[in-house]
Amino acid sequence: MINIIICDDEQTEISYLTGLVQKWAVKREVIISIAGYPGAESFLFAYEENKAADILLLDIQMGEMDGVALAKRIRSENKEVQIIFVTGYMEYISDGYDVEALHYLLKPVSEEKLTLILDRALEKLARNERALFINRGGESVRIPIYEIRFLEVRHNYVTVHANEEYTVKKTLGEIEKELDDSFFRAGRSFIVNLKYIRKITKTDIHLSDRKVIPLSRGLYDTINRAMIERL
Repeated sequence: MINIIICDDEQTEISYLTGLVQKWAVKREVIISIAGYPGAESFLFAYEENKAADILLLDIQMGEMDGVALAKRIRSENKEVQIIFVTGYMEYISDGYDVEALHYLLKPVSEEKLTLILDRALEKLARNERALFINRGGESVRIPIYEIRFLEVRHNYVTVHANEEYTVKKTLGEIEKELDDSFFRAGRSFIVNLKYIRKITKTDIHLSDRKVIPLSRGLYDTINRAMIERL
């Protein structure tokens, strides 16, 4: 089941978006739970009791706490939730860049546009369910694929850099087979997650956490194509 939250201070907008979401769910044969809230505060009160939220449709302009502030609060503890901002003013769009919003929709929201964005959200949720399993200290450890920033090999060991660091005695090639197309082999010693790349030069890959990874000669054009195809 996909849990969808609509948060807007206009009840007519909640009703309108609820109708569009329900049409989408029927078309895609997706089972959903949908709830609407007239403000950030009322949603947060309910969220403390039940943190099941997969997709958030948030109005940017709302009462005391706006949609961006709400998104930051939720994102701080939920990295998988798909955030879609809905606004009537173009100038507010840049306010939400740092919460990794999936998309920004301008009011009035069209059924066609919302359908496309909800399809993307569903794809990302499915991708986020994937995980890498490694054995460490006699136990199996699950590492969500989306948390992995990069992997590096040293001698006969591979270190997985995610929210924590995990080192396992495997080859980079063995682990590469368990990853998806959001990862790029940057050379003999490194694999990087494209979503964490901030800048690429002819010789280096700069990640969002300031880590710099060497890029093997001849791969500059290839990695740029991979980045474009991921958009």
